[in-house]
Amino acid sequence: MSLFKNRPLGRSVLSIPEICLGTMTFGEQTDEADAHAQLDYALAHGINFLDTAEMYAVPARAETCGASESIVGRWLKRQAREKIIVATKVAGPSRNLDWIRGGPLAIDRANIRAAVEGSLQRLQTDYIDLYQLHWPERNQPMFGQWQYEPDKERDCTPIRAQLEALAELVGEGKLRHVAVSNEHPWGIMEFTRLADEFGLPRIVSTQNAYSLLNRTYETALAETCHRQQVGLLAYSPLAFGHLSGKYLDNPTAAGRLTQWPNFGQRYAKPNVAPAVAAYAELARSHGLTPTQLALGFVRSRWFVASTIIGASSLAQLKETLPATLTPMHADLLAAIDAIHLRYTNPAP
Repeated sequence: MSLFKNRPLGRSVLSIPEICLGTMTFGEQTDEADAHAQLDYALAHGINFLDTAEMYAVPARAETCGASESIVGRWLKRQAREKIIVATKVAGPSRNLDWIRGGPLAIDRANIRAAVEGSLQRLQTDYIDLYQLHWPERNQPMFGQWQYEPDKERDCTPIRAQLEALAELVGEGKLRHVAVSNEHPWGIMEFTRLADEFGLPRIVSTQNAYSLLNRTYETALAETCHRQQVGLLAYSPLAFGHLSGKYLDNPTAAGRLTQWPNFGQRYAKPNVAPAVAAYAELARSHGLTPTQLALGFVRSRWFVASTIIGASSLAQLKETLPATLTPMHADLLAAIDAIHLRYTNPAP
């Protein structure tokens, strides 16, 4: 019997576990044998929800593009397909990913269709349960940017046209549900408004960063998504390993940030280190590891439909998966909020 609860996702028919296994290490930090062992371990513990993307592994490069989906696909082929919930994503433009469809300039009908067909082939499946737009085509702050800059406006595919392209693929049975990622309140409102007005597929979730270091979701997005019935799939709950505390005592500890020093610029901001130190001290004062505090906090939030955790190895997954079950009592949450008010969103 699984210790993890299932939760509804937006207005969809999906009932998803409160923990999702992320796969962006598969094909880079994680070889196929270990990746399949992680998938087996997760499934054995009731985690049948997997998240990937056409651009994974990460950091993105031509040699590993699509590797995560292919590794998942070879595992998925051996499973009862209807029992696994697979989420993947189409890469958006403006990220210099020239090896993906020549560097997509738009999330238009041609790019969406090509991306879906490629993902279906790599995943070795006839349908995708949850298809997400990896990041908006339009100008907006994301991935560590924290200010909207109107002078950077550019032409982009209208949201209605994006939904119409997705609607075709839903109608063909290739997609069950659609969603967004790295979205802001205006985008959530436009996607849901246009879907309701024109009878198009309604987004059921947004996948956004959420952690002790980045609680920006809690203001406008929490209200918007609650009222529009859009679930949050929270990614980076450990803030690229920072909230495990491993870099506090050893800045050169093995991990994604030391292997690729220019990766994760969101966390290269002044208050990240003191905030991490404060949360680590709080965790230890309550007999917890920093990892338990960070993961237990995200899982406990009322607006989180599922927390996405990833691991570079099966051994790491065996540590982090149980940590998500850490209970959060009122005194501990109050102490977390006190630190948050001192170091408010140091890594937005």
